[in-house]
Amino acid sequence: MFTPMEAEIQKAVAAGKLTQPAAETLKRLPEGAFCFHKSWGFGKIASVNFLLNQVTIDFKGKKAHPMQLQYAAESLQPMTEEHILVQKATNLAALKKMAKEQPLELVRMVLKSYHGKATAEQIAQALAPEVMNEAEFKRWWEGAKKVLKADEYFALPAKKTDPVTLRTSAVSRAEELLAAFANARVLKEQLVIVEQIGKSLGSFSDPATQLQPVVAAIEATARKGQKLHTAQAFELLFARDEICENVPALQRGESTLTLAQLLKEEEGRLAASLANVASGKLQRVFAAFPEAYGEVWVRKALTLMLRVNVRLVGEIARLLQDQKKHEDLRHALDRWISEHSITTEVLHWLCKEREGDFADLITPQVFSAILTALERDQFSDIKRGAKLHVILMEDRELLPQLLVDAEPEIVRDAMRKLLATTVFDELNKRSLLGRIIKVHPEMQSMLTGESGERQESLIVSWSTLEKRKNELDELVNKKIPENVKEISVARSYGDLRENFEYKAAKEMQRVLQRRKAETERDLGRARGTNFENPDANKVSIGTVVTVREVNSNELDSYTILGAWDSEPEQQIISYLSAVGQALLEKKPGEQVELPTETSATRRVEIVEIKAYELPVPAEASA
Repeated sequence: MFTPMEAEIQKAVAAGKLTQPAAETLKRLPEGAFCFHKSWGFGKIASVNFLLNQVTIDFKGKKAHPMQLQYAAESLQPMTEEHILVQKATNLAALKKMAKEQPLELVRMVLKSYHGKATAEQIAQALAPEVMNEAEFKRWWEGAKKVLKADEYFALPAKKTDPVTLRTSAVSRAEELLAAFANARVLKEQLVIVEQIGKSLGSFSDPATQLQPVVAAIEATARKGQKLHTAQAFELLFARDEICENVPALQRGESTLTLAQLLKEEEGRLAASLANVASGKLQRVFAAFPEAYGEVWVRKALTLMLRVNVRLVGEIARLLQDQKKHEDLRHALDRWISEHSITTEVLHWLCKEREGDFADLITPQVFSAILTALERDQFSDIKRGAKLHVILMEDRELLPQLLVDAEPEIVRDAMRKLLATTVFDELNKRSLLGRIIKVHPEMQSMLTGESGERQESLIVSWSTLEKRKNELDELVNKKIPENVKEISVARSYGDLRENFEYKAAKEMQRVLQRRKAETERDLGRARGTNFENPDANKVSIGTVVTVREVNSNELDSYTILGAWDSEPEQQIISYLSAVGQALLEKKPGEQVELPTETSATRRVEIVEIKAYELPVPAEASA
């Protein structure tokens, strides 16, 4: 016997209004049934009218929406009473109670509603905001996952974006992990599974037997991937060691790869490799240094310290201190600071840790080393000093601490270097100078010119002085006026918020105005000279100094000229450059540490000093 609705459906089929497949779907959509539409979402059948050949559906945002019978059957998905969306509409109070008392059953209901699989995001969308709001869901989900892990019918993914799966039969956590490890095809996937195995050792009934093949596979994978994936190889070995420590019966191979062995074999690439090792595992890796390098491990660690990022600098420092090598680290830091070979990363670490065991190293020399390191970084292809720059600007107590107990001449010298450097723009320079003056108010005169004292002059050649004047003239009379016209034209293009040309022109305006202010300031300090009658008894401005490298005995020469003179190909350098500052006032026979383009230095001996001879103009020689 047909029900009245089934009878009407058969009539519609016979009349050609419905196809047979549509008729089967329509039987599951009687009045009061729930359904889902891909565009309008969850809905409820309000009425089925065979006379008008239409179905009326109440969607959440579209009430009493009519559809032709055939179209309704093709576009609507019938929903059972057990579906989570139906339960939210009909039994919300019970769902809220289930969330508190039976989280596993609630997740089971959601997964069944989505064909046995759903991501955490999909589960959240199914429950929020009716059963719980988004914030409540995050807390609830953390607890629910613990319950799901203990149930053998649920498979939790390694990635958050992958779905939680409801199995048709129970699978133990141990079996699940072993199968996942066997199916992992790339080193990164294996690493994720191995870490999960380490956290789930209690799930294994016979871990020594079950995990022995895993240990052997880890060792083979680490050995195979150590060249191309060194960081992951370190992490694999770390995970293996943790598993073996917790399961002592596990046997490692006779030629097993150890952390110490990997450190030794990959020594040349450690800086890059260790940068990709997770922070939580670095301490264990560095702890293998003594075993890897024996008696020279401290030297190896200190050498590496000058080549790594800030995070690794901190780990190496911790290792040295934990191993009672505090004085070795202190002596190295002191030497690097005095030689100006210390890197921006080590300086950043030292400044961050300045209240600790190395507080006595926080001296004016560190500020000088900071400027040298930042200047070295400024002209390097790899920009490394950003963090050091930030801490110097944002930590308002750092610079005053570096100079608080310094003698007046040392403070004055620090201010001169700060005024001369190109690392900071004018505004930031003023901010840093203000911090110095706050602890040394007597230095105010260096900026204001009070008490007859003025800002230090810049000694420059007449040719560079004329060149700088021409640059200012071009800025004032050509580039700035042209930029003003560009701004006016760009403004005419309309909507300034989306006007790229206008934004670019305004940015150029700021650059040109800053360059104009800096050039005017420099010209105000400039004092021209032709370098006549220099003091050749010592290295001074206007001298040519010949040096011999102590290690190779090679001779080299430098011509020390004005602040704006720099022709490296002809060995002409400014007296304000790092090399120029290192050589000034030195006499024949003295040895000097000269900075290089890298963080290292080279020791040279002053061989000869003579006065610089001005080149004869071409017209004069004719």
